[in-house]
Amino acid sequence: MAKVEVKYTKLFINNEWVDAVSKKTFPTINPQDESVIVQVAEGDKADIDLAVAAAKKAFHRYSEWRVMDASQRGRLLLKLADLMERDAKYLGELETLDNGKPVKQAEGEVLWSAGIIRYYAGKADKILGNTIPADGEVLTFTMREPVGVCGQILPWNYPIPMFVWKIGPALAAGCTVVLKPAEQTPLTALAMAALLKEAGIPAGVVNVVPGYGPTAGAALTHHPDVDKVAFTGSTEVGRIIMQAASAVNLKRVTLELGGKSPLVVFNDADVEKAAQIAHNAAFANAGQCCVAGTRTYVQSGIYDKFIQKAAEIAKKRKVGNPYTDVEQGPQIDDEMFNKVMGYIDAGKKGGARCIAGGEREGKVGYFIQPTVFADVKDDMKIAREEIFGPVQSILKFETFEEVVDRANNSNYGLGAGVITNDINTALAFIKHVRAGSMWVNTYEHVAPQTPFGGFRDSGIGRELGEDGIQQYLETKTVSFSLPKKPLI
Repeated sequence: MAKVEVKYTKLFINNEWVDAVSKKTFPTINPQDESVIVQVAEGDKADIDLAVAAAKKAFHRYSEWRVMDASQRGRLLLKLADLMERDAKYLGELETLDNGKPVKQAEGEVLWSAGIIRYYAGKADKILGNTIPADGEVLTFTMREPVGVCGQILPWNYPIPMFVWKIGPALAAGCTVVLKPAEQTPLTALAMAALLKEAGIPAGVVNVVPGYGPTAGAALTHHPDVDKVAFTGSTEVGRIIMQAASAVNLKRVTLELGGKSPLVVFNDADVEKAAQIAHNAAFANAGQCCVAGTRTYVQSGIYDKFIQKAAEIAKKRKVGNPYTDVEQGPQIDDEMFNKVMGYIDAGKKGGARCIAGGEREGKVGYFIQPTVFADVKDDMKIAREEIFGPVQSILKFETFEEVVDRANNSNYGLGAGVITNDINTALAFIKHVRAGSMWVNTYEHVAPQTPFGGFRDSGIGRELGEDGIQQYLETKTVSFSLPKKPLI
């Protein structure tokens, strides 16, 4: 196992490293061997109050941040991207230590995330209003202004990408931020805070407060001086946050929540290629992905060949020490490990046929074998609920009309995919399936320019792309009296 120096364990408030007011700390756990990595300062309401006060001061009309040219905000973001690329190896190794994902993947995510920061750096001075030919003797135009102080709450599955998905558009828009990382993975958020300071982001603009959801998270979502909340995580917690965001004032809310995404394979597909796409869709990031394509629908004509190939690929997937050349590391923690194993047990007892995996991998750490179930029915627990682990459910279908209805028979609507060589089939599928992201003959292709978010219980609003920055802006309409006839 690589030795990684942990440089930051305190709260980051107003560009300073501080202990929690309570002096409390909490352990962050290495999912590879279940050991304690370090103790991290545990923020709660008192610390959130200090962080929000710093963010509010930084958003004041005469602050350094508010009077800064938009182009200068962009240059600071570009500097941050440079620093991320400089430290990509360190950040990747630190992520692997805290999260367990393979180190090559982690480093790749850092570099990809730097690209997102560059994208929003280019947006900073391109936030435009409109002139409007309004009725009456007026000249009317709109201004686009930052929404204000933003509370941002991150998940543990993609800590660095989610960090930049949140701060990139917020800072480009001119907002200030109080960010709470997931308690399972606080270390890279604190390392990113150090880079923000090094890049020259003024004091109070971004504050990072590790802590737990019921304490630090609840204080942030209820705080009267927070103007917007952005959250990525489970639908269950998203509902709690939405209620909290309306308890004291009506905060703007962006929620990127759970999914149970269908990937549909038609008879005309190349079975080997389709099975590999479906494998990647289900098992990426050890299945810990909100848009994972875990409902794999396969048309009856190729079903038997497909499940044979799916089992072969899963059995070859390398699982183990994420600092070595593997495809899959451990699950994030004991709670998620037990939850996933519970779903695997439910699949076996529910009548699905386990054709690969289905057991714990090794005796130490939260490792699970890549698991494939065939002959899954739509009403089975593993077909309806988000598992968030390395489990693929394969279901058989006969007709286009049938599979569209089955794909839509879910409370979720985050993503969906289709594999076919018939353009008409692909276009019809895209038209009729309800999901925020659709992929044809690929899966989970997400880029800085592409909006991401879901329908129904999968969330509200979008992140990334042009839509992402709009979530951090308010529209102000301005009308000047301007008589249509000269006054002289």
